[in-house]
Amino acid sequence: MNLEEKLKGLSDEQVLKSREQYGKNEIQEAEPETFLQKVLESLKDPMLMLLMGIATFMLVLSFFGQAEWYEPVGTFIAVALVAFISARTEMSSDKKYRELKNSTKAEPIKVYRNGVLTVVDVSEIVVGDIVVLQNGDKIPADGTLIQGDIRVNNASLNGETEECKKFAAAEDWQFPDEVKGDTLVDKHSLFKGTTIYNGEGIMEVAKVGMATMMGEMAADMADEDVDSPLKVKLTKLAGQISTFGYIGAIAIAIVYMVHFIMLAGGFGPYFASGGMNILKDVIEAATIAIMIVVCAVPEGLHLMIALVLQANTSKMLEANVLVRKAIGIETAGSLNILYSDKTGTITKGILEVTTFFTADGNEIALDKISEKAGKVKGLLDLSIGKNTSAMYDDKHNVIGGNLTDHALLKFLGEDTYVALYEDKKSNVTLSQSFNSSNKFSQSYIEGLKKTFYKGAPERLVTKATKCLDASGKVVDLDKDVLNAKIDELANRAMRVLAFGYSEKKMVEDKINDDIVLIGLVGIRDDVRPEAKQAIEEVQGAGIQVVMITGDRLETAVAIGKEAALLTGKVDVLTPEDIIDDTKVLAQVEEMDTVALSSDALNKLSDDTIKKILPKIRVIARALPKDKSRMVKLTQELNLVCGMTGDGVNDSPALKRADVGFAMGSGTEAAKEAGDLVIIDDNFLSIKNAVWYGRTIYENILKFVIFQLTINVSAVLISAVLPFLGIEAPLTVTHLLFVNLCMDSLGALLLGQEPALIEYMKKAPRRRDESIVSKKMFIQFCIMGAYLFILSLVWFESDLIEQFFTVNGELNMAQFKTGFFAAFMFSAILNGFNVRNDGLNIFKNIKKNGNFIKVLGAMLLATLAICQLGLVIPVVGSMFSTTPLTVLQLAVVLVISVAIILVDLLRKLVCGTYKTK
Repeated sequence: MNLEEKLKGLSDEQVLKSREQYGKNEIQEAEPETFLQKVLESLKDPMLMLLMGIATFMLVLSFFGQAEWYEPVGTFIAVALVAFISARTEMSSDKKYRELKNSTKAEPIKVYRNGVLTVVDVSEIVVGDIVVLQNGDKIPADGTLIQGDIRVNNASLNGETEECKKFAAAEDWQFPDEVKGDTLVDKHSLFKGTTIYNGEGIMEVAKVGMATMMGEMAADMADEDVDSPLKVKLTKLAGQISTFGYIGAIAIAIVYMVHFIMLAGGFGPYFASGGMNILKDVIEAATIAIMIVVCAVPEGLHLMIALVLQANTSKMLEANVLVRKAIGIETAGSLNILYSDKTGTITKGILEVTTFFTADGNEIALDKISEKAGKVKGLLDLSIGKNTSAMYDDKHNVIGGNLTDHALLKFLGEDTYVALYEDKKSNVTLSQSFNSSNKFSQSYIEGLKKTFYKGAPERLVTKATKCLDASGKVVDLDKDVLNAKIDELANRAMRVLAFGYSEKKMVEDKINDDIVLIGLVGIRDDVRPEAKQAIEEVQGAGIQVVMITGDRLETAVAIGKEAALLTGKVDVLTPEDIIDDTKVLAQVEEMDTVALSSDALNKLSDDTIKKILPKIRVIARALPKDKSRMVKLTQELNLVCGMTGDGVNDSPALKRADVGFAMGSGTEAAKEAGDLVIIDDNFLSIKNAVWYGRTIYENILKFVIFQLTINVSAVLISAVLPFLGIEAPLTVTHLLFVNLCMDSLGALLLGQEPALIEYMKKAPRRRDESIVSKKMFIQFCIMGAYLFILSLVWFESDLIEQFFTVNGELNMAQFKTGFFAAFMFSAILNGFNVRNDGLNIFKNIKKNGNFIKVLGAMLLATLAICQLGLVIPVVGSMFSTTPLTVLQLAVVLVISVAIILVDLLRKLVCGTYKTK
């Protein structure tokens, strides 16, 4: 079929047939999980499964009258609550993401059908369609350019904003069946998702939907997600606690059986007492053992995590971070290494004029050119404004031309461009556009009797002998000084353009010999100022930042140095340097930081990369497989890694990383794969995500100390005191109140502790590091032991008994109620102790608006249980409490406040306190 026949397009019948054969032009996304699926996934957590197992056993015991029914029912409710909140948080995050995604309207596509030009949605494009492409359009499918001349941005597929030239293919040219790296930049192939920078053309669609390159890359994400660091730590903690609980429970059960045998007078009398009596003792010992396990397991931990993650998703959104997967917040705070894209993340993502200097080497700040070099600025404006194929449209956007033209026109400014356009004296009489052979463009303005030039420095400098200084005076040109300045900018990965003028009329393909250099500019996709500061903060937090980019090595190294990634002694490894891994290791050993290309990386073994990984800061010309490989090797070293990305090419690595940061301006495939979406594409927002993540983890640790202090003391009290003749100092109902009510309120108490700068100064944690550190272990063991000792003193001290003695007789109901109140008040007030390591327990307390409110609510809830027994008999019966007098409550409060003083003493003795 010839071109003229092709341009008639497909008929309606052919469209239906093609769609039936090749499918719709849609990238299939994984079906979002339903609420029920998310709930069931949450229930697979090891600690929740342990809790459900314990609750099931206690439920069985309750049928035999050996346990209260509300203990296992309450535990099941707590587990269901955790699963519900976790699922709701993820559903809420996913809903916000879908809303953000659906807010973008489908782009209309201009296509020839039935011999006429019509407009259809991108999803309706089929194989064989003839599509009209114009400047700014996003290419809707894979295919071949059959007419026109366009410039394409392939950033959505390879991550780089390089300008790729495309020309019309011959009629016998076939779209390649297999797409390789070079196919992206060939002369005729076009790919779905890429954007047209400049030009117009017509393409014939060859592949749609999942058959496109974008579709194939989206399909390469079926691997299972890697367990998050927090899940690994919680699994480890659950294993440790369950082991402790099981061993402790078995030991306690055995000790109790020995106790029963000794009370009976030995084995003989005990076994002679009858099978029913022995069974009763076995059930009693088993019940106590189960109670020990219930006391040991921190049921509230998962509830706290679910509540904290849910509360922080909205805070993250305010910081330009959309949470796709709630656990990604905490994982961001656990990062050891972050692989970051360059374009648009560390750099601004657009070419712009960053430097101006006159040909005598005098650099002038961009905002001072008019002030310090007015005449020069006027001639420079003419050289730019009259030597461009770009323009401003009615929406104040720069259109037409190439990326360099866009950068120069934005530097010129719309007001100046309009003024030049309206000035009749500066109308262009003759012109010649830039081409790759001449490497310059020129325009002759009859009204000014001048020819203005814009082009490569080597072309203009070769001809010039004169230049302008900052005052606008024509002076002799010192080419050595100028070339040194040009080399300096080239080493900073800048593209340098020169501008000049001649008093003669222009001659096509030639630069007049009287050219005077006006000045030169440096153009580059520059480093974001805030990104540089954010990188320094992230590195200060002990996180290794590696820029992994598709750009060329020289540019990547220059950006790496300006972004403070490449510091000290820098080694740049090329493929030619990789002869022997041993020599590479010796060479790198003497360096501080390393940059290398994809080709060099692929010549190194996995073991060698692992050894030099701590010094790698830049990887250039990176391919998708390089990113996935680096993620895999990092995780094999038990390090937590993050990956940023915006293109389909980044999606597999985003999914495999522990936390994927997808860019808000990126492809839908990248956002689907990521855990967090950085709405403003800014590295500063990534830093904030790390900060919030660390804050959440610190708050989790505070809750763990708060929770385990209660658990340790409850285990000791329940296990030891009955041997001393003190029956059930804490009842099953008391423990239910501690484990459920206090856990959920404890989550609110500590879950909103503020983000502190000091968190960004701590070293990151390893993936397999225990959630309970030595310092934490000492703290909750000491404070748990204190509560246990307090219990012993309470029941053995005559001093305390006198406050509960009426008419010479101890009121045991009030005495035990007082103990329950003292235990609970002490545990609650311990919340002050766990807030920070300092001696000032009130530091930053105003930044957590919930703390005083929730702590007051916890104290009031405990007080209500103690004091409402007479008013609401069922409460007194369930919790075995009776009202206390004012004096008794004062005694309880004084004893409870002592826990703060004890912990301050611990901080002083152990030296864990902070002076600031």
